[in-house]
Amino acid sequence: MEKVYVGIDISKDSLDMAVHTSSHQWQFSNNTAGITRLCNVLKKLNPVLIVFEATGGYEMPLYLSLDEAGLSVAPVNPRQVRDFAKSTGKLAKTDFLDAKIIAHFAYAIQPMPHRVPDTQELKVVLSRRVQLLEMVTMETNRLKGTSGALKKRIEAHIAWLRQELDDTDYELREMIEKDPIWREKDSLLQSTPGVGPALSGTLIAQLPELGNLDRRQIAALVGVAPLNRDSGMMHGRRVIWGGRPHVRAVLYMSTLVATRYNPVIRDFYLHLCSTGKRKKVALIACMRKLLTIQNSMLKHRVPWNYSPS
Repeated sequence: MEKVYVGIDISKDSLDMAVHTSSHQWQFSNNTAGITRLCNVLKKLNPVLIVFEATGGYEMPLYLSLDEAGLSVAPVNPRQVRDFAKSTGKLAKTDFLDAKIIAHFAYAIQPMPHRVPDTQELKVVLSRRVQLLEMVTMETNRLKGTSGALKKRIEAHIAWLRQELDDTDYELREMIEKDPIWREKDSLLQSTPGVGPALSGTLIAQLPELGNLDRRQIAALVGVAPLNRDSGMMHGRRVIWGGRPHVRAVLYMSTLVATRYNPVIRDFYLHLCSTGKRKKVALIACMRKLLTIQNSMLKHRVPWNYSPS
């Protein structure tokens, strides 16, 4: 029998589904009833692979249902699908055409299926933490140009946001403490100078591969591995690109702290600067080093251990 590859285009209100090499199209509501109907159709089709784009949260109810149904699912980065569509010359865009392109992508690329990560609940709390931090920053910036009653209201809102942030941090710590695997990982990660609860929680929730890949793979996954930009006689500047931006952002802030308080990272940073490396380049190299240290610690289940020579 011919193998079936399915693409699903996800929006807030609807789910458009297409099968590679088939002209038939399906559309379901993006709600409990619609997802149930979609899963029933998929069980009859028995696809070898179902692909959809990660859409920032709209895909999660579908993802969970497909996973519970035991279907082979691969969420992919929307940029990969856009680049694939451009490479095949398919520039027109409708929801069904998007689903067809995703189905073609599934057939041609065959990305690796992924089960729903068991850190999903932790990710939700971390996402809320990021939102609160952004709102505190915005309100603090607004405070500078205000006075009188409006200033007092903004100050009250900032105080409320900070309390919400404290409550979210407490909830995050409780969740990690209740899970023995997360608790062990958290203890190992935070034994490193410069690594605090924010980075530890982010790595546990958003980088479950940490400790299971080699140093080059984990650096590429996060997006701190330099990529070549060479063509013919032209040798471009190496850049970092792609990866997981939320992990990289938290890793950046922790690395800033580590360049002051972590002896290994501090010495490495000073050495790079002394050889003429620009500070930003040196800092990115330190990010990569700190990440690979954390990767090795989880792989071998050993805490931070530094003995100055």
